[in-house]
Amino acid sequence: NEGNEYFREKDYGRAVAAYSEGLRRRCGDAELDAVLLTNRGAAHFHMGNYRSALNDAIQAKKLKPTHLKAIIRGALCHMELKNFSEAIAWCEEGLQLDSKDKKLVEMRAKADKLKLEGAFLGIQTDFCTHCEGRAVMGIDLLCERNIKLVVEPSDEEEEVSDGLAEISLDGFHSDNATGAKVHLDADGNLNWPVLFLYPEHEQTDFTVAFHENSRFIDHLMVMFAELPPWDLEKKYLPSNLELYFEDEERAEMYEVNPEHTLLQVLQHKRYFVKAGTPTILVFAKRSPFSKKYFSGKKVHRL
Repeated sequence: NEGNEYFREKDYGRAVAAYSEGLRRRCGDAELDAVLLTNRGAAHFHMGNYRSALNDAIQAKKLKPTHLKAIIRGALCHMELKNFSEAIAWCEEGLQLDSKDKKLVEMRAKADKLKLEGAFLGIQTDFCTHCEGRAVMGIDLLCERNIKLVVEPSDEEEEVSDGLAEISLDGFHSDNATGAKVHLDADGNLNWPVLFLYPEHEQTDFTVAFHENSRFIDHLMVMFAELPPWDLEKKYLPSNLELYFEDEERAEMYEVNPEHTLLQVLQHKRYFVKAGTPTILVFAKRSPFSKKYFSGKKVHRL
């Protein structure tokens, strides 16, 4: 009930935390756990955490195979992740339960269309890689947002402009560390794959679709709703974290305000997006490790 109240208020981070607390109670009621998982998945979905939302839908469906809301949520996640074949399969599964469900019928048709379009674009890729027209719209999206992209050509003799031609509305075609791509949603907003690094513990987190207008604190509330198993000292709490990005060219560190959105950070004059994946470093406040890590580097604090 607490999670539902937060959800109605669109406070999705706290909704996730509440539903997670409900699941931790291990009530033994599979139907209730399926509802908790589905609701948590919905909250994750609204925050752009499509992979986490999909995982919750999968678990909910395992507990209750006929739970139509979980099936619809899973199909929606696959659509956002551009897994159109999987979206079609989930829609088919849902339509076996309710053949007239309007949302599933419409999603099934849309997934079919996008799958065919994707296949066609794949065929055309070899002919369009260096086509200026293909690059213009993607670059314009970044330029109008004042986002700076670092493109590293695969061949030393390759011109930078050729590398920029690899950008399009459906993501960066050059491989990056995560394999995910930035994409444009139906409202004209960019959703980025974002990598979080924890240097002290040599750990990472990855958000597959971080909405450009989402705040970092909202994601931290979800990511650290439960203490990670590697945090033996129990110091990685949302209120006890400092975020930074590194200007490698100048060997300087810039502290990030957790209340800022991803777009605000990407627009910083010294932030350069590499390989299509923004990267943020996370430290526990006043830790001996961070002091040592910052040694020899100029640190720009808030």
